[in-house]
Amino acid sequence: MGVENLSVDEIQQQLRELAQNRDDLERALVQRHQQAKLDLVQQIKDLIQDQGFETTEIISQFGPKGQRRKAGTKTGGSRQYKQYFDPDNPENIYVRGVIPGWMKQKMQDQGYDPNSKPDREAFKANSLRILEG
Repeated sequence: MGVENLSVDEIQQQLRELAQNRDDLERALVQRHQQAKLDLVQQIKDLIQDQGFETTEIISQFGPKGQRRKAGTKTGGSRQYKQYFDPDNPENIYVRGVIPGWMKQKMQDQGYDPNSKPDREAFKANSLRILEG
């Protein structure tokens, strides 16, 4: 296509059309890329479920090494904490922070001092179990 015979107005018009076509193509590219990601996510979910796993169980293994969720921990922001449960009553769960009443009572019954950090650590190690993933 020869542009040497076009007027200034015609050149400007073609440039506007090219810019509009470029914008349309860029929008289409973004939409196709987004749809391809959604399709891939669905394929991965189907594959995980076909293998008999929960998607969250597998997806948690992706991501940076320091951010992977380990079994027996609860993610709170970037920190990970072990979850302990009472083997006598698995509904009693302790993660961290204020000691729940059931745990204080159980510690006292076993001769541990709930206010002593070494006693709390010994009690967790001897009397509680780590909740696995």
